[in-house]
Amino acid sequence: MNHSRELLVLNKPKGYVVTRSDELGRKTVYDLLPDWAFQDGWMPIGRLDLESKGLLLFTTNGKIGNALTKPGECMKVYEIWVRGHVTDEHIAMAKKGVESKHGLLKALVVEKIGAGGAKTKLKIVIDEGKNRHIRRLFGALKDPKFGTPLKVLDLKRISIGSFKLDIESGKWRYLLVEEEKMLNSELK
Repeated sequence: MNHSRELLVLNKPKGYVVTRSDELGRKTVYDLLPDWAFQDGWMPIGRLDLESKGLLLFTTNGKIGNALTKPGECMKVYEIWVRGHVTDEHIAMAKKGVESKHGLLKALVVEKIGAGGAKTKLKIVIDEGKNRHIRRLFGALKDPKFGTPLKVLDLKRISIGSFKLDIESGKWRYLLVEEEKMLNSELK
């Protein structure tokens, strides 16, 4: 099988910072990759915060990285658990968008896929990613029962474009040439 020379995928676990080095001494995603990934300048495409997990792509090609992070260019799908009762009104508000100091935060798709107690599991689709986009979006919405902000308890990115996460947490692999071609063909 031929693998990409410009893209690799990591299933990022919680507790790792997406940066080349951390002034606070926290673990970085480069601790999960071979030494050559850092030395050869492999850079993450986008971010996942310390408490988020899931699909993270790396590249040595800035053009590919820019194309995949350009707003409106590529759909990103997440599964999240939210503390609070998510209503149809919340879903409509999340799709319409909420103004914040970071700009308009919105989701293209918000779909309930599970619930348990005072928690709701959602599938979220966005086509851009501002800093802590999904966490801030749901934090701006209030639980109707308690009047407190909804809180994202767990966030996992499961796909970018039609590429779906398919490796264990903490593991990495190269994208196959076919997967890279598929991802490139989806860019506008």
